[in-house]
Amino acid sequence: MSDLSAIVDWMLNSLNRDGCLYQDDVVDYLVKSKNEALLRENADGNQVLGTLILNAFRKSTEDKVVWVKPDFYWRHRVAEDEPDREARG
Repeated sequence: MSDLSAIVDWMLNSLNRDGCLYQDDVVDYLVKSKNEALLRENADGNQVLGTLILNAFRKSTEDKVVWVKPDFYWRHRVAEDEPDREARG
């Protein structure tokens, strides 16, 4: 599980550095670091993050980060966001 912790740390560092974190960037990182086991294939045949990494990232960012579903990225929560995990943009 140390790999999982290191990946979550990388995700948090990337989010803090760039202000947002795209799912595609995490997928690329996992493929390049030979951690494809943390990915799954969605109904459209695309690789996306699996439950294990999503749950670990959520646990680390519970009330601080929101998911922008239309554009497939996370960003820091702002005062205007709804209380749930998803945001409009």
